[in-house]
Amino acid sequence: MQGLVMDVKTGNGAFMPTRAKSRALAVSIASVATGAGLPTTALVTDMDRPLADAAGNALEVAYAIDYLTGARREPRMHEVTMALAAEMLVSGRLARTTTAARKQLQAALESGAAAEKFERMVAALGGPKKLLSNPWKHLERAPVQMPVFPTRTGVVTKADTRAVGMVVVALGGGRTRPQDPVDPAVGLTELVGPGDRVGPDHPLGIVHARTDAQAAAAADLLRAAYKVGSRPPREANAVHERITA
Repeated sequence: MQGLVMDVKTGNGAFMPTRAKSRALAVSIASVATGAGLPTTALVTDMDRPLADAAGNALEVAYAIDYLTGARREPRMHEVTMALAAEMLVSGRLARTTTAARKQLQAALESGAAAEKFERMVAALGGPKKLLSNPWKHLERAPVQMPVFPTRTGVVTKADTRAVGMVVVALGGGRTRPQDPVDPAVGLTELVGPGDRVGPDHPLGIVHARTDAQAAAAADLLRAAYKVGSRPPREANAVHERITA
């Protein structure tokens, strides 16, 4: 291994919820690893909102495929992905600068090479050989999809990212105990974030559940995870800081 790149999250959905604690963790990781002979870079990235608009096992795989194929690339996800991948190329001496690395990465996305490599990786691990041509032939769908509308019209002023994640756990898409089973089909899509308008025609997200009762319970939890007001909050950077030893 020539180097290590760490993504250290900060915000209400992160292990370290404050910038100061996240930065201290990033500095510690970079210093210890580099001191042990492994050059390490850490990026402190924002987790005060869901990074993707999807949460859940199969739903996140579908989201990743959409990203790689160009069906959709949300700006914040793209920025974090490019920043981390660019650092990896420089660390692995496949690019001299992060600027040059970003050009290589964008070319791999636009040419389809990145998506093709992902498909080959899946096949090499025993998955389907033609995943990209029809992902939902291989990914399980939940039978119930329910849009979740807010109790008032306005602008999202805050998203409790950890609470959003716990909605997926409540649906069965995550574990509270090691022995718990995981349902790959359930989760959330079309999640909004701070600054997005919501109302009768603009839901907070869509719940994917096994039953109507589970969907209704998850909808209540999702509503509680968002605050809606009249004025949008200040936009936070997706990548806050780059740290090296």
